[in-house]
Amino acid sequence: MLRGVYAITSGQTSTALLLSEVQQALDGGIKVLQYRQKRLSYSQQIKQAELLLTYCRDYNCLFLINDNPRLAAEIAADGVHLGQSDTNIIKARELIGPEAIIGITCHDSLKLAQQAELKGADYVAFGAFFPSCSKPDANLAPLSLLTQAKKTLHCPVIAIGGINSDNAKQLIDAGADMIATIHALFASENISAQCTHFNQLFKGL
Repeated sequence: MLRGVYAITSGQTSTALLLSEVQQALDGGIKVLQYRQKRLSYSQQIKQAELLLTYCRDYNCLFLINDNPRLAAEIAADGVHLGQSDTNIIKARELIGPEAIIGITCHDSLKLAQQAELKGADYVAFGAFFPSCSKPDANLAPLSLLTQAKKTLHCPVIAIGGINSDNAKQLIDAGADMIATIHALFASENISAQCTHFNQLFKGL
């Protein structure tokens, strides 16, 4: 069951700094790491992803690739996260196999999430719920969407977008199984402590 902190890499191009950030997040207890990198060549992405996969294996943390089923298949990652404009779920499944995890962004649409689940998505992600540094122009989703999704879907529900220490609990209380974060985690002065704090919010639920 997917539950807890879902970390998305910051786009850091320096492999040494990227590994340092991720090591701290793993020490803090992230449950999923998504590798998101738009600025490096494919061969450079492979090198970074292979190193990150090794780190995640040591911590029993799931490792997913953003938007690229081919890369996920090549390094035998745990799965892939797709946007609405990326490779469709069926084609991604053909590339990465029946056991791999496929998640998909559904923005503020329960209908898209229902369609994704029917096509075999293993989890759906909604957001942004709050103004986001990574996607400032995104339409904001209402908290009630999480509650509706938990009533109608059978797969885990991930919340993303503008999540920080002050608002994360609202999303968890509304039904989010995981909170996905980039800036609030990797821009923190103490990444490990921040991650531990987020994980504490799930306890007792």
